[in-house]
Amino acid sequence: MAWGYHLILDCYDADKELITDAKNIAAFAKALVSRIDMVAYGEPQVIHFGEDDKQGYTLIQLIETSNITAHFCDDSGNFYMDVFSCKPYDTTKVLETVNQFFAPKKIRERYLERD
Repeated sequence: MAWGYHLILDCYDADKELITDAKNIAAFAKALVSRIDMVAYGEPQVIHFGEDDKQGYTLIQLIETSNITAHFCDDSGNFYMDVFSCKPYDTTKVLETVNQFFAPKKIRERYLERD
């Protein structure tokens, strides 16, 4: 049995209106936590910062078993997300939720079981 389960997503050419909407990003975090059967530790933090082509929202959602993080790039429509938990979860549900809330045209996925 692994100590942690880590899904890494590089998402390309998402709907820019959706990735630049703080309320949508927060709603995504809440939906994802529920769908993968986790327990949120506090509210999602959704903060806009950065410069030039690196500007965008960052999401931090603490969960009782670790965290969910993402950074969304306003300019390109790309975003980069990590779901890490010592409790196993269904990666298919993560991908379905990402597609529903942000509609990226391409996703590069990596999954690690960490010791």
